[in-house]
Amino acid sequence: MSLPLPSLSSEDAVARLRAIAEPTRLRIVALLFSAELNVKDLTQVLGQSQPRISRHLKLLAEAGVIERFREGTWVNLRLSEAARADGFVATVVAALDPADHTTSRDRERAAAVLDDRAKAAESFFADHAGQWDEIRSLHVDEAQVEAAMQDALGGGPFANFLDLGTGTGRILELFAKRFDRGVGLDSNQAMLAYARSRIEAERLSHAQVRQGDIYNIALRDRTVDAIVLHQVLHFLTRPEAALEEAARVLADDGQLLIVDFAPHDNASFRERFAHRALGIADDDVRQWLAAAGLEVTHHEMLEAPASAGPDALTVSLWLAARSTPNHQTGQSEKESVSQ
Repeated sequence: MSLPLPSLSSEDAVARLRAIAEPTRLRIVALLFSAELNVKDLTQVLGQSQPRISRHLKLLAEAGVIERFREGTWVNLRLSEAARADGFVATVVAALDPADHTTSRDRERAAAVLDDRAKAAESFFADHAGQWDEIRSLHVDEAQVEAAMQDALGGGPFANFLDLGTGTGRILELFAKRFDRGVGLDSNQAMLAYARSRIEAERLSHAQVRQGDIYNIALRDRTVDAIVLHQVLHFLTRPEAALEEAARVLADDGQLLIVDFAPHDNASFRERFAHRALGIADDDVRQWLAAAGLEVTHHEMLEAPASAGPDALTVSLWLAARSTPNHQTGQSEKESVSQ
């Protein structure tokens, strides 16, 4: 298998070489190539003090090899997008002998750290799984919802994919084969930890999760090819503002997929599950999207089976694109109801 050739200026190449041409820094780069870690993780794996690790990280960051991102009180680390894109670091890491004592020991220790992280995340999920299972029992099977989502959004490929309110990271997994780079945003640190452990377990190196504000997305205008909001709007105090922000980062030919509950009257959801809205009305979604410069190109309603009982929930799905004069989608908007 041929390795990707780096496309760097001579100045950038020298900066990369100087940054990683030191035993500890090379070990750090090799570790971050496979997983996101924080300073505490690195001190455990490498057996070195925090000040010493921090000095090495500073040099790597200045050379553009790694990047930092804050998540609550933690500062996590990952290989930079530039370093992944140019192929230079991948070439160096691939050249390391996996049987080398230091390399194999680092990987074993890192695997133990990641395993502890995954267990902590699973504990959080287990504490809340009962609530989610109860909600899922009231609507159409999740597999049917996911199939409808995949059909609506299409096969891509999407250069940049964004999952807003990523939760468990399931949507990143679902669409992993259809995007080149995927990012999931969420404000809940515990959910992010769980999502990150799933992504690492599935080895989805082209996907990552970040703590972020759904009302203030840290991305440039019109740069995302596909955006998903799956069961998110009913938690928000200002869903229209979230859609406006999603529209801002949506590429000119991008698509926005929204999945949420249709309006229902189960008021207990507000107290038990922190739902702010009892479902989302079609008219509201269309109005919010229109105000954001988008329009619905596909709408589908998935009804729960009769066995779900009187509290059954209907799942609504909307696909939207940027509005243009005399916008043509290639077909008329599709409205359907499925059971």
